[in-house]
Amino acid sequence: MSSPSTGSVLRALFLAVAAALLFGAATPASKLLLSSVPPLQIAGLLGLGSALVALPLILRSDKLVLPWRLESRNRTRLYLSLGLGGTAGPVLLLFGLQLANAGSVSMWLNLELVLTIAIAAFFFKEHVGRRGWIAIGAAIFACTLLTIGEGAAGIGAGVLIALACLCWGVDNNATATIDSISPAQMVFWKGLVSGTVNSTLGLIIAGSLPTPALLGAGLLIGALSFGTSIILYITAAQALGATRTQTVFASAPFWGLALSAVLLGEGITWLQMASAALLAVSVVMLFRLKHGHLHVHDAIGHTHPHSHDDGHHDHGHAHEFPVSGRHTHHHDHGEVVHTHDHYPDLHHRHSH
Repeated sequence: MSSPSTGSVLRALFLAVAAALLFGAATPASKLLLSSVPPLQIAGLLGLGSALVALPLILRSDKLVLPWRLESRNRTRLYLSLGLGGTAGPVLLLFGLQLANAGSVSMWLNLELVLTIAIAAFFFKEHVGRRGWIAIGAAIFACTLLTIGEGAAGIGAGVLIALACLCWGVDNNATATIDSISPAQMVFWKGLVSGTVNSTLGLIIAGSLPTPALLGAGLLIGALSFGTSIILYITAAQALGATRTQTVFASAPFWGLALSAVLLGEGITWLQMASAALLAVSVVMLFRLKHGHLHVHDAIGHTHPHSHDDGHHDHGHAHEFPVSGRHTHHHDHGEVVHTHDHYPDLHHRHSH
């Protein structure tokens, strides 16, 4: 198989950076709306905006999957994702954003990665190792510094953001093993459920809708920072691979800090800079986590994006599927026993 050209790699890197920039912009942009729109209504608009972006992609490429028709295992995990990651997480984030500077909130969002890995280690027995736990401890210490910098309100804000990241950590671990629904479909259902539930609750509590201009702004933020960002991320991952793309995407909170200074006029404090440096080191350490040992892959059939150069996908194709590059279709794996360095991805969820 030929390696990707330099041009395609640079294009993928640009898309990954754009995805991180758009996602990072969600925090300061939402902070602007909070002065006029309640958190629940903003959360609903963000969800609906992302669903609107994902729907055309689904209609153009594949058949809409109905969640209640999935098999029991995937259905339960998807419902968990919709309830926690899609609906509760954004609301907690926005209530926390009311109490603290957008720059600090952006930095707190690094807790999502930390909690995702911690949950995977405690509940799914994934390997973390000594360096991984040191990185997690350093990230938590950095977020504690941010709490101090925000004063009394920082404690409440930090707790709310941590709870939001906990929701997303559970969501990430649940969706990592859902193998019968595409990423675009996941974005659509999360946005639709979150948008419907939170918008309805927000309307009941507030008793009125925002102005058309504010409605449009909320939908636009959702469409760009969540819908378009995720689509760009998936497109980049198809060329760069998940690990390298996620490493670039981890810059999103730092983009949020910078944009908070530019768009909101927030000053960047020395505590924020120190926390950002410590968080950057922690993120790099966490993304370098991998290990090698003898492990068993049970026979399984599932659907997910894959390529044929990773040592796990050696199946043949019907004529309608490409034989190179990343593509998605149902495929079967026979039982395999081997040793190699690996990350805790969809094919390496074994215990240790």
